[in-house]
Amino acid sequence: MTEIATGLSSQQLMELEDKYGAHNYHPLPIVIAKGEGVLVWDPEGKQYYDFLSAYSAVNQGHCHPHIIKALKDQAETLTLTSRAFYNDQLGPYEKFVTEYFNYDKVLPINSGVEAVETALKLARKWAYKVKGVERYKAKIIFASGNFHGRTLAVISASVDPDSTKGFGPYMPGIEIVPYDDLENLEKALDNPNVAGFIVEPIQGEAGVKVPSEGYLAQAKALCEKYNALFIADEVQTGIARTGKLLATCGNCSCEISCQHKPEVRPDILILGKALSGGVFPVSAVFADDDIMLTIKPGEHGSTFGGNPLACAVAMAALEVVTDEKLAEKAESLGKIFRTRMQALVDKSDLVSLVRGKGLLNAIVINDEETSKTAWNICVALKDNGLLAKPTHGNIIRFAPPLVITEEQIHECCDIIEKTIIAYEA
Repeated sequence: MTEIATGLSSQQLMELEDKYGAHNYHPLPIVIAKGEGVLVWDPEGKQYYDFLSAYSAVNQGHCHPHIIKALKDQAETLTLTSRAFYNDQLGPYEKFVTEYFNYDKVLPINSGVEAVETALKLARKWAYKVKGVERYKAKIIFASGNFHGRTLAVISASVDPDSTKGFGPYMPGIEIVPYDDLENLEKALDNPNVAGFIVEPIQGEAGVKVPSEGYLAQAKALCEKYNALFIADEVQTGIARTGKLLATCGNCSCEISCQHKPEVRPDILILGKALSGGVFPVSAVFADDDIMLTIKPGEHGSTFGGNPLACAVAMAALEVVTDEKLAEKAESLGKIFRTRMQALVDKSDLVSLVRGKGLLNAIVINDEETSKTAWNICVALKDNGLLAKPTHGNIIRFAPPLVITEEQIHECCDIIEKTIIAYEA
């Protein structure tokens, strides 16, 4: 194994973070010093398969050469102007990306939660200016079990005590309904003050919860019935992760790469993470003119939103998705992965369920949420060369970069099976 010359050991690097950094994360005891494609290495040179992909930010694989070239080329020319001026990358990017996702307009921003906040503001503005909701009476409906980030606005809609405890008071104008429950959604929508319904097509942080067939299409239809916006948070599920360009595409009628024939088209689409291939903070909110143009100059913005570096990187990242047919790969390899994991479920009492779409999947460990079993299994997986992380105590999420090969998928399934069987023994 080739040692990566950081000058410090893994243990020393973990101690530095513990001493000087805020304790707002609880990472696995592994330091990543290098990445390429599906693989990462620690400072001592040990190799691992990355089965988290920075929560689906690295769909295109670590340090993809096409994206890195775009980053380097633009970084040597111009990085930031602020939106006080035009720049020569933003217009071409906006044309490229709106045509790519088939919307009239894009509002470029930086992080996923910033994009969610932008969408919430946009929905409220639309409600007041277009729907005619009385001033400051607008409501937004959220699905229970959601994870849209950690700002005060979005944790106001969270039911996770780890996200909410000690941070109140919370933002008003929010109603929470059960996920995958059309009856309660319709009851909530039957209120003239509702601006919109925001939902993750698949709830990733909640444990890769996939809704019932037809839920998203029917939810969109209900929003249309009650004149409310259907808002899709595809920060984690979007950009080929679930086997389609977007998870909301559902049973689309496209025969080749995306032809803009989705089963569900959100009124507001929120993207982030893989929009830059994990190379730079880039997120975006998409909508058509009747919604987007309700926000006027000075009412929303960001110093870094739409900067030249972000624009160049995002265009390159999306080119990789198309050129390497990553959605199609995620679709076919995801089926292989779930078939292998189902075989494990059938022969192991420790794993009770596998679920997911494309290459966003999870296994449920047959133990209490409060147990450390899933965590301990992830530590064992690390020791065997595969990196994953538990969510909600007894669930392990598996989301490798979409550039993974079929041979690598089988090798990783072998590692998971070997680890589970050894832990069970």
